[in-house]
Amino acid sequence: LDSLWSIWNDKTQADTNRLNAIQELIEVTLHTDRDSLLSLGQLQYELAKGKDLAKYMADGLNTQANYFVLKHDFSNAIKLASKSLEISEELAYKKGMARSKLILGIGYMYQGDFGKAHDHCSRSLKIAEELGDKYATSKAINCKGHIYMLQGDLSGAMDNFSRFLQLGEDLMNSAKTEIRKFIYENTMAMGILNIGTISMYQGDYLNGLDHFSRAMKIFEEVGNKPTAAMVRQNIGAIYVMMDNYSQAIEYLIPSLEFFQENDDKHKALHVLINLGVMKTEQGDYSGAMDYYDRGLKLAEEINDIQNTAYVLGSMGILYQLMGNYSQGHTYIARGLTIFETIGDKLGLSNSLIAKAQVYQKQGKYSLAITNASKGLQLAQEAGAALESRDAAKALYDAHKAMGHHQQTLESYELYIKMRDSLINTETTRKLAEQEYKYEYEIKAAADSINNAEASKLTRAQLATQRAENARQQQQAYFLYAGLALTLLFGGFIFNRLRVTRRQKKMIEEQKELVEEQKKDITDSINYAENIQQSLLPTIDDLKEVLPDGFVLFQPKDIVSGDFYWLQHHKDKVYFAACDCTGHGVPGAFMSMIGSSLLDEAVVEKGITKPNEIFFEVRKGIINILKQTEEDGSQKDGMDAVLCSWNQNGNLEYALAYNPLLLIRNGAILETKADKQPVGFQTEQQKAFTHHELQLEKGDTVYLFSDGYSDQFGGPKDKKFMMRNFKKLLLSIQDKTMNEQKTILETTMAEWKGDTEQVDDILVMGVRF
Repeated sequence: LDSLWSIWNDKTQADTNRLNAIQELIEVTLHTDRDSLLSLGQLQYELAKGKDLAKYMADGLNTQANYFVLKHDFSNAIKLASKSLEISEELAYKKGMARSKLILGIGYMYQGDFGKAHDHCSRSLKIAEELGDKYATSKAINCKGHIYMLQGDLSGAMDNFSRFLQLGEDLMNSAKTEIRKFIYENTMAMGILNIGTISMYQGDYLNGLDHFSRAMKIFEEVGNKPTAAMVRQNIGAIYVMMDNYSQAIEYLIPSLEFFQENDDKHKALHVLINLGVMKTEQGDYSGAMDYYDRGLKLAEEINDIQNTAYVLGSMGILYQLMGNYSQGHTYIARGLTIFETIGDKLGLSNSLIAKAQVYQKQGKYSLAITNASKGLQLAQEAGAALESRDAAKALYDAHKAMGHHQQTLESYELYIKMRDSLINTETTRKLAEQEYKYEYEIKAAADSINNAEASKLTRAQLATQRAENARQQQQAYFLYAGLALTLLFGGFIFNRLRVTRRQKKMIEEQKELVEEQKKDITDSINYAENIQQSLLPTIDDLKEVLPDGFVLFQPKDIVSGDFYWLQHHKDKVYFAACDCTGHGVPGAFMSMIGSSLLDEAVVEKGITKPNEIFFEVRKGIINILKQTEEDGSQKDGMDAVLCSWNQNGNLEYALAYNPLLLIRNGAILETKADKQPVGFQTEQQKAFTHHELQLEKGDTVYLFSDGYSDQFGGPKDKKFMMRNFKKLLLSIQDKTMNEQKTILETTMAEWKGDTEQVDDILVMGVRF
């Protein structure tokens, strides 16, 4: 840089040399000291004007226009860039034309005029490509990517940002001077940042964090503080979306302070919005409204139309959460009008979904469905996973309220799919959806019974449907021949099949028959519950061998796929928490198989090491269910934690998908599980890992299924999440084990509220 300044300050140099030097300095200043751009551009323009060098006058005007773009004064930016463009067009100065068109495209983009923005950026790109100027080409492509992003076309944005990053890397690799290397390094980092932003919007938070971290490292290394601060606020935004608020604050507050100190109102606005979102998620509605109020005033002050609409929509959702649906509807409608005007698909999708949620709360289900459907279509066109999830949930709620059984199921399946894609769950989503189908069909049939007078199905159709369902259930039950529960259900379903085939009489008789069948099924499942309960250890059994322990067991249905197991054999106590495939009746079958095979491995075969016990149980499950590689769809088994403990304080354990938590001296230690079930899997069967540790007095271990952490609830109907479960366990370490169980029960009841339980819940705690 010193050499460039020397050339500029040396008035004996040719004027063109001096102007070329200051242009190079300006390219660097764009990434470091942006406040100096205006004065540099004025120096550039005045020298060029005095020497009648019109081409360089155009460059000076573009530099000043760039300064106003960075200050978000787009009116002045457009005015100066237009004046520069006139000069360049008269001279046929194509490089100047490309720069002016780019600035005009950016200015119109931020003013919400995407049509003009596209035209100018496309023209800038065409000229740059004709010139073979890769750097100018990259900037025009970057501009187009941002236009697509602001319009909600995430796929189009990603295509352009990927090209921009590739060009940045090519330029970086071919840089011949340190100055050019510096400029291109910033270009490459900006491409990484942009891809991280799209990943964030698409719900791929881990990929977003990875790209943001890489970009921030580069920006900090090259001293680009403004952009590094922007990246920090993006990282904070992702942590808000991941419900990690303590991490979010560490990034958002320093970013806000930096932007306020540097009078960067536009970026400060983004941080205020993210803080408002975070406070909303935390249930601090007063704090959220304060941030949104400040954000709205700032957005209106700087004439940021798009973020004005976004804040209005966010305030509308907040009013809705506070129970003020009328005010909520008003604010959402104001935001929606702006999004429609500027053609922002993603913003429009958000507003329509929010309107649907308001209509849902008001009992206007048809309007809710109309708005949610439009919002879903726009979200899917944009490739936005978060909005697609919220729209599917709104459709599910509305269709369910109106009794649209098929549409409810379809919406729920989409909701589960989008929800799981956002949280990157490793659970088998198809299995969860199939299990929901099973339960939903039972509920739909029950609804048809309760609303028989109004139903369009005849009783004969219903009976035939029930008979077919019974036949399919019977086929599944044959898999478990030899078990008491199989005999009970198999005989009953066969009897129902014979009865329903005889029923073709009058409608009232059919109604009575189906109601009787419903009662019989419920009675039989209740009886099955007694059978399953008899197989579980009693609290007395637990206290006898593990006196300072508890079991929290809350099945989703009458019978459960989760089960806990206890066996005192020779000098060791064996205990386990197991989560079988499915819940309800299918899960109950698997729990009986798992429990009996554990008993057989320990008591009859004398196997002592938990990992070897798992291996033996796995062989038993594959054998009983006749699982083969050819039948890859049949993946029944269980996720489990199995421990053995002796009086010497030695704990041995094995983990199948589920971890074990040990709390010692106020710190939590987690042992990661093997990523394989106790059962069949299509990948090569591997031995389970053997874990062993020496317990200390006061150590507490926890075994659990995923039901507690996966339960939806709270003010935003979100999952409880594993991190909150761990925090809860740490916070209750000064309590007795009985008190801990009570706190876990109370916390879950408050979290769940009126939300339906999604899975069986099992937590086992033992203090040594």
